[in-house]
Amino acid sequence: MRYFVLLLALSLPNAAPAQSPSPETPSVYAAGARADRIVLTPGDDPARSMSVAFRTGEGQTTAQAEISAALDGPGLERTARLVQGASTPIETQNGGALYHQVRFIDLEPTTTYAYRVKGEAGWSEWLQFRTAADDDRPFQFIYLGDTQNDILANGARTIRQAQRAAPDAALMIHAGDLVAQGRTGNHDDEWGQWTRAGGHGFAMTPQLPVAGNHEYVAKVDADGGRHDILGPHWPLQFALPGGGAPGLEATTYVLDHQGVRFIALDGTAALADSDLLDRQTVWLEHALTDTAARWKIVMVHQPLFTCARPQNTPRLETAWRPVLEAGGADLVLQGHDHCYSRISSPDRLRNDAATPDADVGPVYVVSVAGPKMYQLNDRAAAQSDRVAEDTQLYQVLTASPERLAYRAYTVAGRLYDAFDIEVDGGAKRIVPVRLDRAEERVCVGDLGPDGLPCSGRDLSRLLE
Repeated sequence: MRYFVLLLALSLPNAAPAQSPSPETPSVYAAGARADRIVLTPGDDPARSMSVAFRTGEGQTTAQAEISAALDGPGLERTARLVQGASTPIETQNGGALYHQVRFIDLEPTTTYAYRVKGEAGWSEWLQFRTAADDDRPFQFIYLGDTQNDILANGARTIRQAQRAAPDAALMIHAGDLVAQGRTGNHDDEWGQWTRAGGHGFAMTPQLPVAGNHEYVAKVDADGGRHDILGPHWPLQFALPGGGAPGLEATTYVLDHQGVRFIALDGTAALADSDLLDRQTVWLEHALTDTAARWKIVMVHQPLFTCARPQNTPRLETAWRPVLEAGGADLVLQGHDHCYSRISSPDRLRNDAATPDADVGPVYVVSVAGPKMYQLNDRAAAQSDRVAEDTQLYQVLTASPERLAYRAYTVAGRLYDAFDIEVDGGAKRIVPVRLDRAEERVCVGDLGPDGLPCSGRDLSRLLE
C-alpha cells in the first residue's frame, strides 16, 4: 500500500481540544514478545479469502500465521498450514515494533476457520472466523460512528455492547476517526487503546474501517510547508480489500458480501484535493453501476448533510449526491459530526407521520460511538427523520434479498431508531418500524437528555 500526500486542509474537528493523555504510561502499549493488535479484515472475495494484521516486537522479523478448517476437537496443530506474509517496521513513542499482514486465500465458502499468529515468544491463541456465503443469504453487520476520544475508558463500552447485541455479525463498519490522533506525533497509545477496546472481536469479526480526518497527520517539509499524509498506523493495521480509487488504494475499497456491495470513500482526501475528489467520483459511479448486488451501501467519514456543523458539505454533496442517487445507493453511513441524524429525503422537511416512501435513494445516517459530543445545528430537526445529541449509539443491520433492516441502539441497549428498506415489485421503499422507542434525546438549553450538563455545548462553539 502506498502513502500519498495531500494539501493541508484544516478541518473543524482538529480545532477541538486534543485527547487528554492516557492515565496509563506509554510503556503499557509497547510491543512485546507476543503478538497483539490482531485485526481481521475481509479479502477481495470474503467467501474465499480473509486477511489479518498484527503487531509484534522487533524480534519477530517474519509474518507467520497458521490456519485450519475449524475442528470440533483440540487437534488444530496437526491440521493447520503455515502462511507467510509481509512485515513492516514502525518506530513510535513506545519504541520499535513490526506490523505483519497475512492473507488467507483458497478458502471454502460458509466455512469456519481457526487461525493463530506468531510472535517472538510463540503463537497466539487460536481465533475463529467464518467465510461468507457465495449467495445472497441473510446476514447481520454492525455500524459505528466515531470512537475517537477516551477510547478504552468510554468508547469501548459501545463497541462491546454492539458485539454483545450482534454476536454473529459478519462485519463491523467504523465510519472514521477511530482514534483522536492529532497532527503531530503518531499516537501509538491510541491505536493500542482502539485494538484493546475491540479485543478478540476485532480478531474474529472482519472489520471495515473508513479513514477520517483524524487518521491523517501533518508532515512538515524542509521548507516549512505542511501537508496532510495518512498516518503510519493505518496501512499497517488494516489489510484491506482492493479495488480502490486510483491514488487512494490505501483508504478506498469495494467489498461484495452476500448480495450487498460496500463502498468505502475517503472524504478527507476529497476535501483536500480536487483531483482526488474527481477520481473518487468517477470510481464511485463505476462501483455503484457495475454490480448486480441487491443492496448498495456507501461509507464515508464526512457527512454530506450535517447535524452539528453550521453548513452542510457542499463540495461532497455537489460531486457525490447525483452519483449516489443515479447509482441506486441505499444507505450512506457517516460519522464526523458527533451527533445522530437520519435523513430519508434531503429535499423534504421533517414529517413524523411520513408514509412509506416509494422512491428511496439513499438514506443518509450520521452516528457517534464515542463520548465526544457536538450540539445539533439549527437545521437538524427540520431535515432529519430522527436526531439525537449527547448520545452514544451503535447500529445493527440485517440484509436479506427482500429487506434491509436498520436498528439503532443507545449504548445502554435501548432501541432508538428503526426502519426497513423493502423491495416491492422491483422498486424500493422505506417502511418505518412502529416500535416503542425512547423520546428524542436532545439538549434543552444547557441541560442534556440524561439530566446532566449538555456536553456538546462548549465544543460546538468551535464549529461556528
